[in-house]
Amino acid sequence: MQLTLIVPELVWPEPDDRQTLDAVAAPGLSALLARSRRTRRPPQSLEATLADAFGQPAGAPYGAFRLLGETLAAQLAVEDACWVCADPVHLRFHQERIILADSGSIGVELAEAQALAGELNRYFGDVGTFHVASADRWYLQLAGTTRLDEFDVPPLSAVAGRRVERQLPETAQTGWLRKLLNEAQMVMHGHAVNAERQASGRPPINSLWLWGAGALPPRGESAQDGRFANVFDGVWSAQPLALGLARAACIPTHTVPRNLESLLEHAAPDTHHLVVLDNLLGPVHYEDGDAYAAALNTLETHWFAPLRKALARGKVTRLRLEASTAYALLAWDSGRADQWKLWQRPQPLAALAHDLAQGER
Repeated sequence: MQLTLIVPELVWPEPDDRQTLDAVAAPGLSALLARSRRTRRPPQSLEATLADAFGQPAGAPYGAFRLLGETLAAQLAVEDACWVCADPVHLRFHQERIILADSGSIGVELAEAQALAGELNRYFGDVGTFHVASADRWYLQLAGTTRLDEFDVPPLSAVAGRRVERQLPETAQTGWLRKLLNEAQMVMHGHAVNAERQASGRPPINSLWLWGAGALPPRGESAQDGRFANVFDGVWSAQPLALGLARAACIPTHTVPRNLESLLEHAAPDTHHLVVLDNLLGPVHYEDGDAYAAALNTLETHWFAPLRKALARGKVTRLRLEASTAYALLAWDSGRADQWKLWQRPQPLAALAHDLAQGER
C-alpha cells in the first residue's frame, strides 16, 4: 500500500520553547524523518495543501468544495450556486490593530450560530442565504447567477489569532459584498445572542470571515477532464474540505482510522490512500504546548512508530508525509530501502525546529 499522510502543524512553531519540545517523545517519527528525503516550499495553509493533493490550483472554490464534504450538502443543490465560507469570528482592537479570533477561541455554540444566521437571512434574503453546517462553519449561498472571480482572501486558519489588515479585497466586484459585511456586523452586534454573551463575560460573535468563493465545476468535469489528480483509492479525514475534494473527484471517503493497523486492515496492498491527521492543528493555533505534546505523543504511538516498521517490512511500500507549518510546507518521501539507512541518525524535534527556523533545508 502507498500512503500519503498530511499532518498539519507537525513541528511546534516556537523553536526555543524547550518545555513543549522536550515533552515530546517521538523516536519513531524522528527515525522516519531522518531516513526520508525532505523537500521544503514556502509556507501555505492546510487548505492549499489539500487542494494541491488533488491537483487543484490556487484560488480553488474552497467554499463549494468544503460544503460538498458536509452532511448538510445532501439537503442543498451545491452545484447550482456560488458559495462563500462565512465563518463566525470575533474582531477586537489591540494596540491600534484589529485582531481576529475564530470560534475555537471564543466558543461559539450551535444554537447561537443558528440564531445569528437566521437573523442574517431575514435581512439579506435578496442577496443570498446563510447556511450553518456546524457552530464554526457557515456558508453564504449567493442568489441567482452571482459569481465572484479573483476573490483573494486567505482561509480563516491562516489569520486566526493574528492581526488583519482587511477582510475583503478592494475591488469593484466586491464592493457590494463589503457593504453586506458592514451591515451584517451591525445586525450581529445588536442581536440578543451577543447581548447574552457579553453579559456572561464572553466575547461577542461580531463579524464573519468571508473566503473561498466560487462554484463547483460541473458534475462530470471533475474527475474526467484532468482538473483533478485522481491518484487516491480512498481518502480518510474529518476535514470537510478533504472529503469534499474527494467526492468531487469520485474517490471513496472514510472516517479517520484509529491507527495504522486499522488502515492496513481495510486497505488493499496495491492501493494508494490519503489520510489527514489534524490532531495538532488546534493546539498550535491556540498556542497550547501541553495539548500539542500530548497529541503528538499519541500520533507517535498510533502512527509514526508503526509506520517506520511497516515501511521497513514492506507493508507500506511508499510514504509521503506532508506538513504545513509556520516554517514552511514540508514533505518527506520514503520507501522500504530508505528505512534501512541506519547511518542516517535521527534528530530530536527540537533540533529539527531550530534548523527550520534558521532556514536550513
